[in-house]
Amino acid sequence: MAGVSAKTVSRVLNQEPGVAAATAARIQAAIATLGFRRNEMARMLRTGDGARALGLVVHDLDTPHSAGVAGAVARAARDQGFLVITGSSHGDPGSERQLVSWLLGRQVDGLLLMPSGDGHDYLSAELQRGLPVVLVDSTVAGIEVDCVVIDNVDGARQATHHLLRHGHRRIAFIGDRPGIPSADQRLDGHQQALATGGIWVDAELIRTGLTDLQSAQQATQQLLALKAPPTAILAAGSWLALGAARALERSGTALVGFDDLELADLSKTPLTTVSCAAAGIGSSAASLLLARLAGSLRPAQKIVLPAVLSARGSGERRPDVGPQPGVTRRWYRRS
Repeated sequence: MAGVSAKTVSRVLNQEPGVAAATAARIQAAIATLGFRRNEMARMLRTGDGARALGLVVHDLDTPHSAGVAGAVARAARDQGFLVITGSSHGDPGSERQLVSWLLGRQVDGLLLMPSGDGHDYLSAELQRGLPVVLVDSTVAGIEVDCVVIDNVDGARQATHHLLRHGHRRIAFIGDRPGIPSADQRLDGHQQALATGGIWVDAELIRTGLTDLQSAQQATQQLLALKAPPTAILAAGSWLALGAARALERSGTALVGFDDLELADLSKTPLTTVSCAAAGIGSSAASLLLARLAGSLRPAQKIVLPAVLSARGSGERRPDVGPQPGVTRRWYRRS
């Protein structure tokens, strides 16, 4: 249509010199008429150039925390001329592996990964080939890569100590699937705080394996139906906190959430939370990956971001019952 060779079209598409302005205008007009779009995958295979794209795998983009991380990564990447391809593993190791394989098949330049479980031997070959990888929210045993994590143990300790200071002795914990490092760390921090307070860790007050708002709401309703229900709950995730809040709508039970919510201070009883800004996690992780892509050869770096408790009301309710069961000098931890 333009009446020129393929090489001349290539020069215009790649903004190379040597093409007259009138010829370039004719080529651009033909491109617009035909709706032509260059095959970037084919170009990369021919030239060996990178995709200028980053892969990001999070647990669930429906959660405010994962969405906040993804948004911050996208902003940082865009500033450096990269696109971000994002997928949700839903915390499932099999889904995670499929997503990573899909992303690598599309020649992403680097990978940001929110790990599910601890089986990541499948990354070894990619790391040996030089793929830059940054772990988000968790470390993984057996691989030496950059990572950005929240101090989950201390965050859960803060939350539980906060409830203890407000007079609670029967404190329940609702959390994500066992085996997810951040979930395990939050349970450990909760139990450490109970131990410091001389509180028996009652197994019937520990509910894990919860993945969404509905399961958290149901677990909270079950806790409230116990013969000796909790007077306070630590919900170790943003959707878990919302689910618990629904179940506690007409209850005087205290509630502390984990992973902050933008609307946490707008509810009838504003939600007390322990959090580290998701934007800070995402921007830190993106900075580590972009530095690797720029040629950084320093040893693997671990950035630990502090968790901060924001008292807003729901976690400051005091128990309206008499002496609570559970106070003892003996305690046990999850095996």
